[in-house]
Amino acid sequence: MEIFRDQQSLRNYIERQKEMGKKIGFAPTMGALHLGHISLYEAAEKENDLVISSIFVNPTQFNNPTDLEKYPRNIEKDIEILKDCGFVDAVYIPEVSDIYPEGLSSQQYDFDGLENEMEGKFRPGHFDGVGTVVEKLFRQVKPDNAYFGEKDYQQLAIIKKLVEKQNLPVHIHGVPIYREKNGLAMSSRNERLSPQQREPAKLIHQTLVKVNDWFRIITIPEIYRRVQEIFEDQKEMKLEYFEIADEDTLKETDFFYQDKKYRAFIVVFVGDVRLIDNMHLT
Repeated sequence: MEIFRDQQSLRNYIERQKEMGKKIGFAPTMGALHLGHISLYEAAEKENDLVISSIFVNPTQFNNPTDLEKYPRNIEKDIEILKDCGFVDAVYIPEVSDIYPEGLSSQQYDFDGLENEMEGKFRPGHFDGVGTVVEKLFRQVKPDNAYFGEKDYQQLAIIKKLVEKQNLPVHIHGVPIYREKNGLAMSSRNERLSPQQREPAKLIHQTLVKVNDWFRIITIPEIYRRVQEIFEDQKEMKLEYFEIADEDTLKETDFFYQDKKYRAFIVVFVGDVRLIDNMHLT
């Protein structure tokens, strides 16, 4: 597996691969790799000649400096995981100066309102940071296909809109959420959970399963009330928000229409660790 730590060496490698007609699959990450990331590489390996990953903790998408400081980092462990998984041909580990040569700042985007829903209400500017780093990485790696997990469903929708708006020649693929045995969605932030917190955190996924059972049987206000009740008695967990939204527009809905697709979104603090999850409602 090739390891590139600067933009110039990556550029030379990409040019050689393009000259040979290689189709490139790309999965950008912020490191702290887990089986959810491996599922992205596995999906990419099936559809491309070459799989490239990147590891870069992007400062401009963090609203909370403490969250940025505490974000788990272990580059050497990540490199070993990439080597062992067998799906990845190269990894790009850029410096901040490679991504932000003119200093840390985000481009401002119009994602047709997708950026104002859910996470956008709680993390202003977050998706400008996401769009900025993803666009820069796409322009450097020049992938044919890029892979993102559906755990960050709103981010996936934003990136699809980014590609459309910026006319980038990349096809975006969503990969299903990879879960731990107890149902907890795999996330790099899970590393910050204590053993005592990890088991109760399964309640997040269990709640979504209940919501799917209630879907089309009871009213949306009643579903919201029941979800609130579930977390009211949890000492270690605090519900930040729960929404049922249209999968295409991400706008919250108060009624089920037969011709629409819906998804339930939930964000819960377990101690000081913020965990997100979602589920398509069937």
